[in-house]
Amino acid sequence: MQDLPLPRTLDAEAPASTASRDSAGVKNMHQLIQLRWIAVIGQVATIVFVHFAFGIALPLAPMAIVLACLAAFNLVSLLRWRHREKVTNGALFLALLVDVVTLTAQLYLSGGAANPFVFLYLLQVALAAVLLRSWASWAVVFATSACFIALTMFAGPVVIPADPTRGLADPYVQGMLLCFVLNATLLVVFITRIGRILRARDARLADLRQRAAEEEHIVRMGLLASGAAHELGTPLATLSVILGDWRRMAPFTEQPELLQELDEMQTQLHRCKTIVTGILLSAGETRGEAPAETTVGAFLDELVDEWRTTRPVRGFDYANGFGEDLPIVSDSGLKQMICNVLDNALEASPDWIGLEASRDDDRLVLKVSDIGPGFAPAMLSHFGKPYQSSKGRPGGGLGLFLALNVARTLGGSITAQNRSPRGAIVTMTLPLSALTLVEAADEQ
Repeated sequence: MQDLPLPRTLDAEAPASTASRDSAGVKNMHQLIQLRWIAVIGQVATIVFVHFAFGIALPLAPMAIVLACLAAFNLVSLLRWRHREKVTNGALFLALLVDVVTLTAQLYLSGGAANPFVFLYLLQVALAAVLLRSWASWAVVFATSACFIALTMFAGPVVIPADPTRGLADPYVQGMLLCFVLNATLLVVFITRIGRILRARDARLADLRQRAAEEEHIVRMGLLASGAAHELGTPLATLSVILGDWRRMAPFTEQPELLQELDEMQTQLHRCKTIVTGILLSAGETRGEAPAETTVGAFLDELVDEWRTTRPVRGFDYANGFGEDLPIVSDSGLKQMICNVLDNALEASPDWIGLEASRDDDRLVLKVSDIGPGFAPAMLSHFGKPYQSSKGRPGGGLGLFLALNVARTLGGSITAQNRSPRGAIVTMTLPLSALTLVEAADEQ
């Protein structure tokens, strides 16, 4: 028995909210790595400038060793997190602690607490407040405070002369100004970037919560539809028997017009029974039989013929430009999705609709066109949301809502746009990997 391709549902993927948080963590770690390279370059430039321009004798060898260790740590971090998909709070906390320790070592070697760049500790605290959990942020506050106290208690090898009364002519005041500008610039640049990453993560989580609510709504609708289908089975069977008896009765056999009416009633009754069967199939209640194997061309041709004979279609153009045929699994959900879009187009444009099938690389593209009034701008902005309809009746808009969720489950999408001068085009794009047979997919 051939199994249908596994749909890409929210549960089949890794928990999407966790994946979104992990992606934000990786991006934040990359921001720290980039900031650390800027720190390495900035420290090299500052050490050279202070040593040679200001004539302050710095211990170049120990400071170079600290810089080399920081650069090595950053290189290892870059290689470690380049292809990782998850960064924990502990990893970010450790990275910030390394930055605090190396900054403390450089300050100790270049004037201690009297070094104006001691205020770079505030940059570490600000990053911790944005990136880390509450306990880790306070831990960074404690670590930076302890390091500052240690710098005041243990004198380093360099004493920086300071005379703030000289204004900008004093090297200490110049260092303070440079430190302020550097702090402010880095905070604006990197906090803005990190904020953008966090906002993108929150938007992704909000979208996933919306999808989960919509899928829960579909489950409830499926349960109601399945129950209604069970209840409709008996009266439909009774009507079928009654119509069969009427065909043999004298009033109907003697009048061709009545027989024609009976044939039309039988056709519509057969359509109702087909809809009920499709609902039960979608609910998974008659899955004992094997899924039907077919091809893209045969599936579309059969769907078009069935849809055309069961709807009051006046003008219908069908063009299959898919190209070389491909074996697929005939899925009732896919058929209902396409029929829902066609039904909506027929209601908006009874005189003419068109269906065009094509292939775009590894995707099946179906375009449904009509010459109706088109979509209102408000409907386009909320396309696919439940109960968004211009028909003005209760429950309207559910057809496109269900179609969009079927396409989303298969990994595809549905988009809509208005035609010029009038009408609309609804485009369904589906990955062929979600439709093709397993053997066929493996051979390609």
